[in-house]
Amino acid sequence: MSQKKVGIRIEDLHLSFGDTKVLQGIDMVIEPGEFFAFLGPSGSGKSTLLRAIAGFGPTPKGRIMIGDQDVASLPPWKRNVGMVFQSYALWPHMSVRKNVAFGLEERKVPKSEIGPKVEAALETVGLLHLADRMPAQLSGGQQQRVALARTIAIEPQVLLLDEPLSNLDAALRVQMRRELLTLQRKLGLTTIFVTHDQEEANTTSDRMAVLDKGVIQQIGTPQELYDSPANAFVAGFLGTANILKGHVEGNAFVTAGGQRLPIASPVPNASRIVLRPQNIRLTTGSGDIPGTVAHREFLGSQIRYLVDTPDGQIIVDTLHTTGAPPHGPGTDVYISIDSHSAPLLND
Repeated sequence: MSQKKVGIRIEDLHLSFGDTKVLQGIDMVIEPGEFFAFLGPSGSGKSTLLRAIAGFGPTPKGRIMIGDQDVASLPPWKRNVGMVFQSYALWPHMSVRKNVAFGLEERKVPKSEIGPKVEAALETVGLLHLADRMPAQLSGGQQQRVALARTIAIEPQVLLLDEPLSNLDAALRVQMRRELLTLQRKLGLTTIFVTHDQEEANTTSDRMAVLDKGVIQQIGTPQELYDSPANAFVAGFLGTANILKGHVEGNAFVTAGGQRLPIASPVPNASRIVLRPQNIRLTTGSGDIPGTVAHREFLGSQIRYLVDTPDGQIIVDTLHTTGAPPHGPGTDVYISIDSHSAPLLND
């Protein structure tokens, strides 16, 4: 099933539905064999971008290079990409074996080759022993693996996954995203995974693109985007973030509430500082920002506090230790911040 790995290059891609602009000036490079995620809220354009790569929907303006070929104007069946849909789209009246064979039959693959290719695909996803069952006799996770087997059986150059885990329960989603990544590494396929779930993107992707309103906000590894967000949208979308307004004075960021937070190096025109809840300490002695506990949530391994401060409500996550008394609502506290490593934004 192995093929030469290919990369994807998208250049100045624009796509509209009537007068509505859905994708605007998309530029990106996806490396051969990379597991890449499109991440963003509903309506951000991530699924539309995936479908444009697959060849579904209106023809966009710009270039979509798969390897050395511009496929932007080609029909889907000439792009050699495989797509797994959110709904799995299995034929309910066909056995697992026949579902996997369907794409090969549509491509007029010789009958003598179809059987071995189907068995190899089912073996790859661990379902060869269920080849004669019907989709209704399978669990959600098994149905997803059938959809994957059907896709990899046609030996695509690129694997496209459109929120394939969204129909599974929480525990199965964790298991299946690990299986997806293991399978992708085994096959070496260039893979694009669309999700609105940041945890899924963080745990599977080599790199990701965060989209909002049809525009790429930032591209990088999950850790790069989390630690060094390009703007307030990325900071707020990737995990929980306290984003305080203010300005830079010398080697300090002065918050709108008048608190001076030391910074490692000034950023010209910085107007916001990003404080992650787990990087903040809560004390009853002294600290950087005074406040009062407004609300407390027990999250198992952590306790989350919402603290009223001169800069508004700040979220603080503290490690839960058995037997340690938590701070109750109404408790006067101080927030201590390691602001030297906190990202500064100028948007």
